[in-house]
Amino acid sequence: MVKIGPITLPDSPLLLAPMEDVSDPPFRAVCKASGADLMYSEFISSEGLIRDAIKSRQKLDFFEFERPVGIQIFGGDEEAMGLSAKIVAATQPDLVDINFGCPVKKVVSKGAGAGVLKDLDLMVRLTRAVVRNTDLPVTVKTRLGWDEASINIEEVAERLQDEGIKALTIHGRTRAQMYKGEADWTLIGKIKNNPRIHIPIFGNGDIDSPQKARLYLDRYGVDGLMIGRAAIGYPWIFREIKHYLATGELLPLPTIDERVDVCMQHLSRSVSWKGPVLGILEMRRHYGNYLKGLPHIKDFRTRLVTAADYDAVVSVLEEIRVRYSGFVAERHLVGFSDSQVAESSCAAL
Repeated sequence: MVKIGPITLPDSPLLLAPMEDVSDPPFRAVCKASGADLMYSEFISSEGLIRDAIKSRQKLDFFEFERPVGIQIFGGDEEAMGLSAKIVAATQPDLVDINFGCPVKKVVSKGAGAGVLKDLDLMVRLTRAVVRNTDLPVTVKTRLGWDEASINIEEVAERLQDEGIKALTIHGRTRAQMYKGEADWTLIGKIKNNPRIHIPIFGNGDIDSPQKARLYLDRYGVDGLMIGRAAIGYPWIFREIKHYLATGELLPLPTIDERVDVCMQHLSRSVSWKGPVLGILEMRRHYGNYLKGLPHIKDFRTRLVTAADYDAVVSVLEEIRVRYSGFVAERHLVGFSDSQVAESSCAAL
């Protein structure tokens, strides 16, 4: 078992990454159903919470079936981070997570997200402010460093642990890399094997298959894995990894019926949570990912993103079910590209 304060997770837990404009309650629901062990909200601006910004407040929403669930906040001001920790705690999630990893320019320029990597003393003070203002476990997600010349994750891990965080997730890239190139897990493994580190260490970056999940767990010894891009349009990645870790065997890929069914579940939850207009509009970003790999799908996809109401979308999805009955896409054809994630992952405040 893996412990994050009072939270107990199974061995080698699988965490769903917080992704802006992706990791909302409807998306988290389909990932939970497929086996995600711990999930996080989209990241929330501490300043937005204090201003009572509607979008920031809405991101605090979660449902009991999601537990354990964490709310992730970001910001560069100690007082604001401390106050936002209190606001988050009032909604009674299972933990509070701090984002010290978002590389997007408009976040970094505010001295938040990965921008804090340039000032380790500020990172420590921000963490202290959150820890001191909540009784919930506090965790952190961050990167290796600002750039190749200033990788400081080993010192970060020790100093943040000293401030009282209960777990650390490390994305194996620097801020300068954004989402490009291959994630380097060498330092993640080194931190996990540091005898001074006693909190769980979770690795993040490029986990996109059951085989790679097994390899990275064995090679780097981390306590668990955080999965982001590979789950977009493919929540089955969680069940596939769990099955492979337990048996050494690969599950069959999802059928077209499964893909349509889960897409419909996602749609239904989106409409229920956001309303019939916004729920339909915001689901449009997901159809291409659920349907990747299906040949000659362009016309269907166009109809999906122009359908004006729930019944019209369902009708198109049912046509897709019939048209592609028996078809199974290749595993590597699902998920967002690097450029798509760079645009959406931390793009909105």
